[in-house]
Amino acid sequence: MSEQQDRPTQDKSTDEVMVDDTTFEDSAAELEADSENAEHAAGDLAQMLEDARSKAEQHYEQMMRAHAEIENLKRRHARDLENAHKFALDKFVAELLGVWDSLELGHSAAQDADADVGKLREGTELTLKMLGDVMSKFGVEQIDPINQPFNPEFHQAMSMQPRADVPPNTVVAVVQKGYTLNGRLVRPAMVMVSQAAG
Repeated sequence: MSEQQDRPTQDKSTDEVMVDDTTFEDSAAELEADSENAEHAAGDLAQMLEDARSKAEQHYEQMMRAHAEIENLKRRHARDLENAHKFALDKFVAELLGVWDSLELGHSAAQDADADVGKLREGTELTLKMLGDVMSKFGVEQIDPINQPFNPEFHQAMSMQPRADVPPNTVVAVVQKGYTLNGRLVRPAMVMVSQAAG
């Protein structure tokens, strides 16, 4: 009886080994498939990494080009701004040169002992008109507030005069004319202002 009892045990062991061999073979096949999948996935990952590096390099080059272009624009803008400041008065100076020439001619004419005062006066009036035209062309306007109400934004009172013939706070004399540039005060008019007599 002990032999029979031993046999079933051996059969069980053999069956178990067979099951284990099949399981082992299945596991080996799965491992081999997993290994192939892993190699394929590793290849895909390597390709993705290479693509990402390539894109990063392209983006870096684009960024460097854009940075260089911005720096060039900054330099060009700074140069243009410097030139604008340096030559802003170009046209104004060109217009004033005619006035200067006229003044020099008048000065030369006045040096002669037999200079005609009437012609000098006429030349001076023409020169003043030229100067006024140049100033107007560039937005410079004269403030001549005689007989106007005193305005502290555009006038500077030099003195007060008691006057009965004009209302109080009226400009009665202009000591020095004022000027605006495109509506902005450059120099206030220096004036004498009336006050109530009494």
